[in-house]
This record gives sequence, C-alpha cells and structure tokens, in this order.
Amino acid sequence: MIEAVGLTKRYGRTVAVDDLSFTVQAGRVTGFLGPNGAGKSTTMRMILGLDAPNAGSVRIDGKRYQDLHHPLRTVGALLDAKWVHPNRSARAHLRWLARSNDLPARRVDEVLELVGLTGVAGRRAGGFSLGMSQRLGIAAALLGDPQVLLFDEPVNGLDPEGILWIRRFMHRLADEGRTVFVSSHLLSEMALTAQELVVIGKGKLIAQSSTEEFVAKATENTVLVRSPQLAALRTALGRAGVSVRDEGAGLIVSGMDSAEIGELAAANGAVLHELSPQRGSLEEAFIQLTGDSVEYHAGLTDGSTPSSDGHRPDLVTTGK
Repeated sequence: MIEAVGLTKRYGRTVAVDDLSFTVQAGRVTGFLGPNGAGKSTTMRMILGLDAPNAGSVRIDGKRYQDLHHPLRTVGALLDAKWVHPNRSARAHLRWLARSNDLPARRVDEVLELVGLTGVAGRRAGGFSLGMSQRLGIAAALLGDPQVLLFDEPVNGLDPEGILWIRRFMHRLADEGRTVFVSSHLLSEMALTAQELVVIGKGKLIAQSSTEEFVAKATENTVLVRSPQLAALRTALGRAGVSVRDEGAGLIVSGMDSAEIGELAAANGAVLHELSPQRGSLEEAFIQLTGDSVEYHAGLTDGSTPSSDGHRPDLVTTGK
C-alpha cells in the first residue's frame, strides 16, 4: 500500500504539489491522472525519495522509501525508460541493479524472459527503440519481485500488441495482491486498465474513487432509441418531461432508463428496434472535472477563436 498524507512540494514560488493526500490499495490497478503541470511526476518522485517534500509524508507499506534496506525487493518503479547507460547491454544493466540489492543473478534472465527481451539481452541499451526501452524499464521494476509497483507512462512507444501485453500484465500483478500505481495521459487506455483512480489538478486532489464512480459522477447516462414510430415516441417522451435529442435515425434520451422507455413505448403502441444505454467515457469525465485545472487550452479545426489571454477553449491537453 502507498499512503500519502499532506504532501506539499514548492519550487521557489511555484507550488507543484499542494497538501495532497491519497492511498493506493493492494490488489487493484490504480490510475494516476491529471492535466499538464498537475504534479503527477513530482508526486511519484516524492514517493520514491527522489524529491523531498516541503511538508507531509508518504509511506510504502508503512516505511519511507529511503528507510528500505533493499528497496527493489519492496518497490519497483519505471519513471524514465531511457534511464540506462547507453553502452550497457540490457543484461549488464539488470545485473548491476541486481548486485546493488543483493538479488540472485538468475533473476535477471527471468525478468528478461518475462518482458520479451531475451533475444536482445546482449545488445546495447542505447540502440533500443522506445518500446524496447519501456520493456527494459519494466524488467528493472520487476527485478526484486516487489509487492509495490509504480509505472509512469508505461505504454509510451509500445505497439498495440505491447499495449495489450502491459495492460494484461498489470492486471495480473494486481490479481496477485500487489499494489500497482500507474500514471498515463492515454485516457482510453486507462479506462481499460485502471480499476481505481487518483485524479489531481494544480497539485491538489480532485477525486479518488473507482473508475466507474468517477465516470458516473461527471457524465450523464443516456439511452439510444430507434423505432419506426420515432415521431410518436418523441412526442410521448416530451410529455413525460425527459430530455430528447436527435441522433441519426434515432433519439438520445436522458432522464429515463431503458426499462422506463420500453414501458412508455409499449403504452403508446411504438415498436422498438433498439434500446442501447450510452455511458459516458473516462475522457469526458476527466475533461469535465479537471477543466479548471488545465494549464494549457488550444483550438484545432472548429473555427473557435482565442480568448483575450490567447487561449482557445476547445482542446484540453492531458499529459503529465
């Protein structure tokens, strides 16, 4: 388990993390989300003792990272995939890490096999693609068979097969009872990967909840309705006081669930060809709840104009 209490980090007059408290439980994949400049990387660095907080504390299974005797046996982390001497081979890099934490040499070959790098273990890491470097970083994180794992943007540079692999792999780690904390700006991937979310903005906690609860809180559930008697059904729905809008050859209804719409259709003699609940997306929920915390806004192709401060209101950047 990871427990952060009142974490605060300042760089001069800039407050990067502001009285941030959250917990990351074992047995679940917890996503760490926030707009650009939200303080995610700084928070992860404080968890690992790389940055000292100005206030507050963070514990990994009850201990500070710097108090762990062999830290790789307790926590594994991937923060920078390119953090490796370019002239070292993948195997040499892992052997060096293994010796630093008194780990058996055989573990190096085990993790290389685990991440699919056995065939290139003797190659210089400086010649690796970003995807291969990500796999090497994951191998390093797994070296000590830790119970706590932190991954910062682990799918960067991976092809679709690699993304599917890391998603399943993180689920397997969580199913084994490990603590898995992963930061990513790929919201569509986080929707498939994370069961829990910690969402921050401007260094402050915005939400901590299950992914389903986060989406449900910020988005409206609707129902797609298709019927050959669409006009009559639209009129009946309007009389019932629910919101209706056209969607292609159907209607999008909010304020009634599928069962209620079906009963209303039957009462009005309308045949239904489709009743499909439409749930909000993680991306929609994220933009809704973090809009006030976004550092940069920009416009793309819809012809919107900048505001007086030069910002465009229609695009939200969602990086680190």
